[in-house]
Amino acid sequence: MGSEGLPAVTIHVTGFKKFHGVAENPTETIVSNLKEYMKKKGMPKGVVLGSCNVLEAAGQGGVSPLYQTFQSAINSKDHESSSPGRIIWLHFGVNSGATRFAIEHQAVNEATFRCPDEMGWKPQKVPIIPSDGGISRVRETTLPVEEITKSLAKKGYEVMTSDDAGRFVCNYVYYHSLRFAEQNGTKSLFVHVPLFLTIDEETQMQFAASLLEVLASLY
Repeated sequence: MGSEGLPAVTIHVTGFKKFHGVAENPTETIVSNLKEYMKKKGMPKGVVLGSCNVLEAAGQGGVSPLYQTFQSAINSKDHESSSPGRIIWLHFGVNSGATRFAIEHQAVNEATFRCPDEMGWKPQKVPIIPSDGGISRVRETTLPVEEITKSLAKKGYEVMTSDDAGRFVCNYVYYHSLRFAEQNGTKSLFVHVPLFLTIDEETQMQFAASLLEVLASLY
């Protein structure tokens, strides 16, 4: 744990803009304000907060900015001593019906959108990555989800482990991210948050900061 000379872990964060039925997405606020918030609060030891990007709530149309972020992070690492294995992609998405935070264990290779995404796409039972095989193919995060959940619960947050990230844009992005992470020796995690009406903004900002701390402590 944190032996001398180990490079810091760099955490790149994404959230989503508004989408059908959610006019104000809490993850847009969290991700937009995270750098400023962490500046005031103080970054946990061993963490570098990388890019903080808010993505369109879209499947095919939203993935290309995600890949640009992936590539630029991997490429910038080439010029530093730290290995790409010290990168975590952390994605936030909203579950408007949720009453607690959910740490997502896996994503499924299936796009079945209950409503059109923000670019008008509404796939049904389509494989996200056809070359990966059928829609039942699952990819799991290599981060210890149970451990992360327990650590956050100890800090007083309403948090659970989830095995179902839905079949909408959140799952779509997570699947792409997990695949990219596996190919590049990095790590990926998706977290669903409730609306600010359910858990207020300040608590959600504190949760995001605590999550960074917990992720850093795993190394």
